[in-house]
Amino acid sequence: MRMLRIATAVTALFGLPSYAVAQTPDAIAAKGETAVLTVHAEGAQVYECKADPSGKLAWQFREPVATLMADGKTVGRHYAGPTWELVDGSRVQGKLAGRAPGAAAADIPWLKLEAVEPHGPGALAGIATIQRINTRGGQFEGACDTAGATHAAPYAADYVFLRK
Repeated sequence: MRMLRIATAVTALFGLPSYAVAQTPDAIAAKGETAVLTVHAEGAQVYECKADPSGKLAWQFREPVATLMADGKTVGRHYAGPTWELVDGSRVQGKLAGRAPGAAAADIPWLKLEAVEPHGPGALAGIATIQRINTRGGQFEGACDTAGATHAAPYAADYVFLRK
């Protein structure tokens, strides 16, 4: 692992403070990129009971649903796509580019996502990479008896938005 300074020079739009240093695994490192925004997410990873390729019912990840916060304020939302949308109207989707295990078995993995489909000017304009770090919770396993049933597994994470 290498140290990645997540000192955010966050936009005046939010007037947010810089964030502390975090350990970032090489598998999700964004070499040569600069962190411009870090937000905290609280929400759920939603799972659906569906048939797997063999026809057996199993819980499968469907979508995240989370509120994005910074400095105690709601600054956006995170939802299916995966998509991050801020109150300034900027929005970006991510495409999986790397993963590292969470700290505990119940924690969803840390991710590196390539930013795709940007929309609108604002804090997310020009974002190249999104990292999901410091995850807590979000994993779900258990009996899956009814097709179409859903389960929301609570989770928290930090999302780091980087530019080249």
